[in-house]
Amino acid sequence: MMGIDETFAKRTGHPSGASGSADVAPVATRAPEAPAPETATLHPDTIAAIMAANHGDPFSVLGPHQVARGQWEVRAVLPEAKGATLHVGGKRIPFERKHPDGFFVARLPSEGRPLYELVVETWDGVERSRHDPYGFGSSLDQADIDNLREVGSNVTYRILGAQARNVDGIEGFRFAVWAPNARRVSVVGDFNTWDGRRHPMRLWQNGGVWELFIPGLKAGAHYKYEIRGADGSLLPLKADPVAFAAQKPPETASVLQGTNTPAWHDDKWMETRGAKDPRHVPISIYEVHLGSWARVAEEGNRYLTYQELGERLIPYVKEMGFTHIEMLPITEFPFDGSWGYQPVSLFAPTSRFGTPDDFAAFVDAAHAAGIGVMLDWVPGHFPLDAHGLGQFDGTHLYEHADPRQGFHQDWGTYIYNFGRTEVSSFLAANARFWLEHYHLDGLRVDAVASMLYLDYSRRQGEWIPNRYGGNENLDAIEFLRKTNEATYAHAPGTLTVAEESTSWPGVSHPTYTGGLGFGFKWNMGWMHDTLNFMSKETIHRRYHHHDLTFGLLYAFSENFILPLSHDEVVHGKGSLLGKMPGDRWQKFANLRAYYGFMWGHPGKKLLFMGCEFGQEKEWNHNQSLDWHLLDDGMHQGVKDLIRDLNHLYVGTPALHERDTEAGGFQWLVADDQDNSVIAWARKGREAGEVAVVVSNFTPVPRTGYRIGVPAAGFYREAINSDAESYGGSNVGNMGGVQAEAVESHGQPYSVALTIPPLATMIFVRQD
Repeated sequence: MMGIDETFAKRTGHPSGASGSADVAPVATRAPEAPAPETATLHPDTIAAIMAANHGDPFSVLGPHQVARGQWEVRAVLPEAKGATLHVGGKRIPFERKHPDGFFVARLPSEGRPLYELVVETWDGVERSRHDPYGFGSSLDQADIDNLREVGSNVTYRILGAQARNVDGIEGFRFAVWAPNARRVSVVGDFNTWDGRRHPMRLWQNGGVWELFIPGLKAGAHYKYEIRGADGSLLPLKADPVAFAAQKPPETASVLQGTNTPAWHDDKWMETRGAKDPRHVPISIYEVHLGSWARVAEEGNRYLTYQELGERLIPYVKEMGFTHIEMLPITEFPFDGSWGYQPVSLFAPTSRFGTPDDFAAFVDAAHAAGIGVMLDWVPGHFPLDAHGLGQFDGTHLYEHADPRQGFHQDWGTYIYNFGRTEVSSFLAANARFWLEHYHLDGLRVDAVASMLYLDYSRRQGEWIPNRYGGNENLDAIEFLRKTNEATYAHAPGTLTVAEESTSWPGVSHPTYTGGLGFGFKWNMGWMHDTLNFMSKETIHRRYHHHDLTFGLLYAFSENFILPLSHDEVVHGKGSLLGKMPGDRWQKFANLRAYYGFMWGHPGKKLLFMGCEFGQEKEWNHNQSLDWHLLDDGMHQGVKDLIRDLNHLYVGTPALHERDTEAGGFQWLVADDQDNSVIAWARKGREAGEVAVVVSNFTPVPRTGYRIGVPAAGFYREAINSDAESYGGSNVGNMGGVQAEAVESHGQPYSVALTIPPLATMIFVRQD
């Protein structure tokens, strides 16, 4: 049997090593400073401070302390105890109650620091044995704490939060939280009756991190932090900023999860995703709000679980030909109506749909089906909920104190203080966490414009200029650059995408050229202009033709994604189908023509759920999509068109290989505003890889319409949005046309086409 001193040496970091189980990380603990040879007995005021949870250094009081040569005291706070004994060396030594609320002291002879267990007799007569958290040394390292200031490091989620640990065969959880201005921090939970006296933490003065190992805790327990602020006031209980799981709202506690690696089966996917340049591969994204894609009406309109989404959503996305799923934010958030854009627990997948392991299994299933998974990520703001990050330690820790810098007027939320390195490091580590721990394939960064501009949505006098007098948020710019550098360095092959609505230069350019370092940028201008054109009555479209062509003036200035996102079908904007003019037939024809135009246009694609089958109502996050509409042939026709467009796009290099290169695009017809006809050629990397896109945005068919083409050959009519199978009038070209050696539109060859009404055709050249 191991002796007391030998066992203690292992707990306190002796080179003989700490042991651990296979599924819980072992840890070596830091040896505490050697006690003074003689320590005075506790003063009653010290005991009173401990019992009032008002003592800032609990390890100086609780646990084992040498009080005389060869004499030790063990002190414990046990409010639930009728009595207690100390179990050490096969003996039981009684505790003496020193405070009526449960402060106990036991004195014992020992030549070295004793190793012991507490045996507590509760008021109902039950005895329970447990290890004392204050008998363990620290398991943190000053170098790791220092690295909390390194933006781009993953140390935040390696050391903070509630980490499963094994100390000399004793399993439990090590809690660590950054709260530098707090007077006292305690772990509270359902394991200690939410009593802040039971588990106060130790403070690392150089770094502001509070830490405590609590032996015996199991995954699934609920916890928060009880914090006494800098001014001595007791704050509302706070969720763990680095919690890896959380309760299902409206409950707000964090949940013990640990960071055990999920059971992945996607090794091949992870090995190969970094081998391709995303700019040259097909990317067609299905944007999804997991809570309203489909619900179970017969069971109280409940959500689908992660498992059910894996069984239903993933096969649907695969069949429809999309390459990626992009989820609206699933980092735990309290208010359903925020759609996830006001998150509180950035490291926890929402429990609305299941456990963190269930979420990982969903991602694993997507990868098995060849589908990438992306997340809408929100580093731009956070909500004011009392259990969240706001005034976390009694000061404006994560947010700016001045509301001109730290408060979003539009959304009623706090703004992160990107100039505080610990905050930027926290956020950058969170980005890495989702890409590395959960194997996500990309992050779409929300509201980037609000981060870049100090005067975003503010009038004169409501914002503070930067040190040069400008409106650029220099700290946010630096944060975005470092985060993009870190994600691409540590998760190659993943995407970072900016939702950025201004003309900020170089959003998707490398940081070494002065860019922000994103992989892609949403083309908000294209979306706005083309939807404006499509909303016009067809007779008036000739006066808005520039809305179709203007985007090509800057189409290759960034790596663009063409977004038809959730933002276009909420807040009174109606559905995409509802934006289209004309009678019912024309509305569907317009929508199909627009989709064909979009899939033929340079840029990667993104479509919000429901738009693929012509959802008629505006999106409502509280209910399922209207899947019953697919019983109508017109809606089914739109869905079939999107499926065929995706498969053509993926299988045709000319339509995706050079999305971001001017050399992959050539105008054929840009100026026929009177007929609202537009045409261009798309080119692949190999000679002869050509696709021709032709759109007619009037209800008048055009016959014998000659269009120049760049090469000889047969041009197969691969897509005709007017096909009868899609709900159209079936006007077309009998499968394709042969190019003639007749010059037209500056091209050596041309084709004479029959162009259907309100339709887009895509022709693929064949030798």
